[in-house]
Amino acid sequence: MNKNIEYYTRTAQVLHWLMAIIFIVAWIIGFYSGNFLSYDNDGSFKGQVITLHKNIATTLIFLVVVRIFWRYTHPAPALPDSMSNGMKKLAHFGHLALYFVLLALPITGCLFSWSAGHPAPVLYLFEIPRLVQDNPALLAVVKPLHIYISWAAGLLLAGHILAALKHHFIDKDNVLKSMIRQGK
Repeated sequence: MNKNIEYYTRTAQVLHWLMAIIFIVAWIIGFYSGNFLSYDNDGSFKGQVITLHKNIATTLIFLVVVRIFWRYTHPAPALPDSMSNGMKKLAHFGHLALYFVLLALPITGCLFSWSAGHPAPVLYLFEIPRLVQDNPALLAVVKPLHIYISWAAGLLLAGHILAALKHHFIDKDNVLKSMIRQGK
């Protein structure tokens, strides 16, 4: 963390909020299709909803790679001096965990889709080339793994939001503002 920098770059901010929106929308659609829709009757609606979920969620693979590169080449603002070293380490671990699940979730989703014999489409524009063919044994592993990672990602996101709100409303520091505003 760089003590001279007060705000994330505009590119980092756009990537952050774009990925947040994409993740939340994809997560809600995935949760809805997995828990409230069925393939009973003709199942076409559930298929359309899952296709929408995949088309949105696969974009995260590309965006998180760009975001990690950007973050590596552009230092983040320093965390407040008022935070203990333990809290700073926890914040760092939380960010690493978020990056991990933002990669693991769409990757396991692609493996889930491919091993079930379906494509991994991106924004209705193209498909990610299949790395595996129909594979029931792999499907038995990646399907629950994708679901467990989605719950972990949801919990991490909730913790991330709560931490940002705590910084803004209780600690009254610059942490949330650094991801919203630009320096003068």
